[in-house]
Amino acid sequence: MKNKNNFTEFVLLGLTQNNQVQILCFVIFLFSYMAIFMGNFIVIISILHSRLIEQPMYFFLTYLSFIDVCYTSTVTPKLISDMLAKRKTISYANCMIQLFTLHFFGGVEVFILTGMAYDRYVAICKPLHYMTIMSREKCNTLVLAACGGGFLHSFAQIVLALLLPFCGPNEIDHYFCDIYPLLKLACTDTYSFGLLIIANSGMIALVVFMVLMGSYAVILYTLRAHSSESRQKALSTCGSHITVVVLFFGPLLFIYFRSPTTFKEEKVLALFYTIITPMLNPLIYTLKNSEMKNVMKKVWSRNLFKGRKQLF
Repeated sequence: MKNKNNFTEFVLLGLTQNNQVQILCFVIFLFSYMAIFMGNFIVIISILHSRLIEQPMYFFLTYLSFIDVCYTSTVTPKLISDMLAKRKTISYANCMIQLFTLHFFGGVEVFILTGMAYDRYVAICKPLHYMTIMSREKCNTLVLAACGGGFLHSFAQIVLALLLPFCGPNEIDHYFCDIYPLLKLACTDTYSFGLLIIANSGMIALVVFMVLMGSYAVILYTLRAHSSESRQKALSTCGSHITVVVLFFGPLLFIYFRSPTTFKEEKVLALFYTIITPMLNPLIYTLKNSEMKNVMKKVWSRNLFKGRKQLF
């Protein structure tokens, strides 16, 4: 459908056109989405119902878990429903909303991860001043700054998308609305748009990734002077953070820090930062964290005990 040379809807080609593979993907992504919800909310509730919320690292972790749920919810429900749909369509307005929310929550997550890296840097490199530097006011300011940074990033993306004229094919070779697939459909020269996207998404991802890796390099260097016990504990925490950063930023850099060309692997790589990383984050931050595991046992065993007591 067309309206004044602009499409009122787009057709999403999705991950695959094979019906049997689509049914398999439906089951996999449905369970993945349920795991994301359950895993992240278990982490949030466990921290909020314990004294861990007083620690900056877990304060940031609650926000990271919440943002993970919001972030994947911009894409995954639509992906799951489209697996069973004969015609996968999305209106122009919903496409723009999805683009904005995806980049907003993605931007917030990027800056939350930066805040977590800063927290670990202060804890290990400046332990005597840790409580003063990482006060609750400072933590709240960092979260607000992350939201502000995410909004500015997504606002720039949506402005670029709204300026694109569409007058040709309306099939998006992806499973969600993103700026590069939309550039492919635009009936205008998109070279300057591509440069602006690299300057926005690509450079933000690259700079933040380099800052994160640099901070962790300083942390690992500083750990040489610590005792073996404290070094092992710090390495466990930092190792979890580095794993999340690599899983999230690796595909992100490949997709956004390049010329606006389309690769078949792009859709598969996008699964890493839209579904796989949000699903793995609760496991990564709890499996090697004895403090978190002990709190989860206490909180959930207490809640289950109360539930059983009320039944009887």
